[in-house]
Amino acid sequence: MSKPLISKIVESVPPSGIRRFFDIILSMEGVISLGVGEPDFATPWTIRETGIYSLEQGYTTYTSNQGLLKLREAISNHLYHTYGLNYDPMEEILITVGVSEALDLALRAIINPGDEVIIPEPSYVSYKPCTLFSGGIPVVVPTYLKDGFKVTSSEIEKVVTDRTKVILLSYPNNPTGATMDREGLLEIAEVAKRHDLVVISDEIYGQLTYDDTYTPFPSIPNMKERTIFLDGFSKAYAMTGWRIGFACSIPEVIRAMTKIHQYTTLCASIIAQKAAIEAITKGNDRMYEMKNEYNRRRQLIVNGLREIGLPCFEPKGAFYAFPSIENTRLSSSEFAERLLLEEKVAVVPGEVFGRCGEGYIRCSYAVEQQLIEEALTRMDRFVKRYRK
Repeated sequence: MSKPLISKIVESVPPSGIRRFFDIILSMEGVISLGVGEPDFATPWTIRETGIYSLEQGYTTYTSNQGLLKLREAISNHLYHTYGLNYDPMEEILITVGVSEALDLALRAIINPGDEVIIPEPSYVSYKPCTLFSGGIPVVVPTYLKDGFKVTSSEIEKVVTDRTKVILLSYPNNPTGATMDREGLLEIAEVAKRHDLVVISDEIYGQLTYDDTYTPFPSIPNMKERTIFLDGFSKAYAMTGWRIGFACSIPEVIRAMTKIHQYTTLCASIIAQKAAIEAITKGNDRMYEMKNEYNRRRQLIVNGLREIGLPCFEPKGAFYAFPSIENTRLSSSEFAERLLLEEKVAVVPGEVFGRCGEGYIRCSYAVEQQLIEEALTRMDRFVKRYRK
């Protein structure tokens, strides 16, 4: 073709840095991976049984574009009884194909070309690309170890312009494991109100908070009407492959998101939706068991990283440790590549989560305890060779 074939926006976005390492891992034997961002538990059997039984009953059709009403009602009840959030299942909840689709829909539903989206970094790898795909402009706000990797209202205020439309929050955070306290969220809410901004709050790790101080952003007074709340089943219920997420917001926003959803995806899998009903109504005991195991592993890996000479922030949620590797004088990419090739331990270089992630690596502790212990032994040998 004489004309360029691929969109300039798509061409400008690099492939995921995480996936590059996974491609290398697939070609090697004996690798311990601390890189995968998903639970190592199988989906609890009662949830799997529900999915299987739904197939046996012949549930193989489309659902409504918004998703099964019974699932939306179950989500509404869960949010109300757990956090005091009140969302109408008829008009304020949309079932999506994972939270990734929910984020994409939210951005495309409200962004006009040239609108700015404020993104605290380090951040999940898809936030900036999805902003660009929607026609928006990502505006990065740094977070720092000294602040517990919490974004501050003053840093957000510095970058607000007359083109700013959205603040994109994600707490508990991937990759740092940081959480936000209520006081910090109240200050951000004041910025949002003062500048008439929308907050997209990705809270997929919300139930995996270890000190029980988790505050959903829409629970902040007067924030529900200007918040798009995103959550799902992948992390807390070990249902990554089922691809079930949801979005909650005011009816106007949910209608706009549903319009895009109905023309692109139509609906999430009915089998996965049936399983999700079981998860959110009866799966919490098993979820808490998994969370307690993550907490034990959290303590193991944080203490272990510190003992081998890698200073490590104590994560408050999710299942990631984010140690500093600056004392090795290697870049995060060099550290990750050499560790993989020399000791067969896979971690994710911090640079893939934005410029603020340089000098760190992400280590998932959604891995069996004995593998974490062996990975730490290998990393100890590696660090001793490079630490200055």
